Amino acid sequence: MPTIGVLALQGDVREHLHALAACGVPTLSVRRPEELEQVEALVIPGGESTTMWKLARTFDLLDPLRKRIEAGMPAYGSCAGMIMLADRVLDGIEGQETIGGIDMSVRRNAFGRQVDSFEGRVVMDGAPYDAVFIRAPWVESIGEGVEVLGRVETGDAAGRIVAVRQGRVMATAFHPELTGDSRVHRYFVDLVRRSIDEEA
Repeated sequence: MPTIGVLALQGDVREHLHALAACGVPTLSVRRPEELEQVEALVIPGGESTTMWKLARTFDLLDPLRKRIEAGMPAYGSCAGMIMLADRVLDGIEGQETIGGIDMSVRRNAFGRQVDSFEGRVVMDGAPYDAVFIRAPWVESIGEGVEVLGRVETGDAAGRIVAVRQGRVMATAFHPELTGDSRVHRYFVDLVRRSIDEEA
């Protein structure tokens, strides 16, 4: 059984650990490069993307994270994690860096400020999903190799891309760890298992 890490610098770490444990996989909090080496895959939680980037620099994790993802480690990011996995960030602060891994442009705080947080219906893989958005980004544009997994169904943002996958890396603008609906985490766990089988 693969061990899936959760980047534990800032954000919804405990909630993701709980959601993964409910899927029956071993987990590990990752704060240092040596802990990153002990996991087969990684979740990057929601939180604050600029704080996460600065802490990743402080803990000497940014370059090891980039190298692992470039080498094929499966990764999943929610909200701020989506921003961290984007190759390009719109409305970022000056000098903001990401890990990268998905050929997309993501707009920070696209849905508005904290007071504009909301629950909305997303269509994921053809099925409805009630999603929680908190100061969430959306995907402004994607490259050819990126698959759209989900879009907002209703409201002013209807049609906006909020879930994507490129190879072994996936991201959502919303927070599945806050809903009790395990479908997104199970999708990622299946992706991790398939990736490991491919390398066996």
